[in-house]
Amino acid sequence: MPPHTQGRRSVAAAHQPTAQKEVIDLRPPRGTRDFPPEDKRLQAWLFDHFAAVTQSFGFEMVDYPVLESEALFIRKAGEEIVDQLYNFEACYKGDKGGRRVALRPELTPSLARLVLSAGAGRPLPLKWAAVGQCWRYERSTRGRRREHYQWNLDVVGVAGVEAEAELLAALVAFFRRVGLGPADVGIRVSTRALLGAVLEGAGVPAAAHPAIYVAVDRADKLPIAAVEAELGALRVPPAAIDALLRTLRIRDVGALSEVLPPDSPAARDLVVLFDLAAAYGIADWLHFDAGVVRGLAYYTGIVFEGFDRAGALRAVCGGGRYDRLLSSLGGADLPCAGFGFGDAVIVELLRDRGLLPDLGRRVDDVVHALEESLRPQACAAAAALRAKGRSVELVLEPKRMKWVLKHAERCGAARLVLLAPEEWARGEIKVKDLSSREERMVVGVEGLCQLE
Repeated sequence: MPPHTQGRRSVAAAHQPTAQKEVIDLRPPRGTRDFPPEDKRLQAWLFDHFAAVTQSFGFEMVDYPVLESEALFIRKAGEEIVDQLYNFEACYKGDKGGRRVALRPELTPSLARLVLSAGAGRPLPLKWAAVGQCWRYERSTRGRRREHYQWNLDVVGVAGVEAEAELLAALVAFFRRVGLGPADVGIRVSTRALLGAVLEGAGVPAAAHPAIYVAVDRADKLPIAAVEAELGALRVPPAAIDALLRTLRIRDVGALSEVLPPDSPAARDLVVLFDLAAAYGIADWLHFDAGVVRGLAYYTGIVFEGFDRAGALRAVCGGGRYDRLLSSLGGADLPCAGFGFGDAVIVELLRDRGLLPDLGRRVDDVVHALEESLRPQACAAAAALRAKGRSVELVLEPKRMKWVLKHAERCGAARLVLLAPEEWARGEIKVKDLSSREERMVVGVEGLCQLE
């Protein structure tokens, strides 16, 4: 094929098989995704905002293995998690012990493991952050995938709600950075201790609470009659059901005296948290909602959940306090609070609001040798510009100028640097500003690097 026509080949055409082969499904496994360049640019933009908030709030980045012991997640979430895991029996060379491992469905158990193994002796509090890929086998819907990336912030070693207030402030800082306001996103806040106190006051034993929390967690998705029926099926006494439903109707922490005594630790924690939120300037983002209990059993105190005010999407993020997770792994408990923030829902929300940025490809310079004899000089020019910190796309094959100009446009290039035989013979390089279309000659690579 002549050199000037090579640029017309597509990637698919360049890889046509020479013989008929069995057709395979080229789609990624259901619930997972590829990241072509435009999607990878969007991911990098999102992760940059995660990183900026992480740095702004003084958290330190950590990371964990993608593959973990299956037992780590069972200890944290119970045996029912097994059906949601990508898990298998691993046999290593020289080790046929049949170890059960799993792709991590979330990051918090790995954090707990690292705190116990590598956090000992470190001064508290630990403020750790991570962004990692997670897998959970479940039905894929809009904003929910079997594979996703998750941003976690966790505070270890702070017993008071000051930790939760800091985490909520970080969430709001992120929302503001990406252009969302309290009219777009709200954060529902409650505490597991609230419903626990209500149930205890109604004579419901503590052993029955976890199943009741699961039912309450679905209360905003079901009619009241269905919630009552589900609680009745759990043998919750009618008086306790009435107390629960009365609590779920409360929307102001100041009204908790209707269901709790004035010295209740649960009420006190919520009042302090909302006072701190006002000091942070985020009170208009928070909403008290006793129905927020979060489905995971390991939460022990304050819980919160970001939600789309338009109601079109599932929870944007969620978190809370989990003071007893470390002991489930065999260690000594420390007070812990944190949140997980997936990448899928927030992108859908930003798309709905028209807030996704224009992330076309951007490079500073496209460098092109008009003759192959100048290939070494073009390489030297590109290397020098890159050493100056500029992003450079070097045309790697012989191409016509029409193709080069279109390629520079596709790259979003600011300048086109051309090395031509006659000009190079005079020691000159042509530089074309692609926005103004102005051209100028510079003397050699040194002159090129002196341009602003």
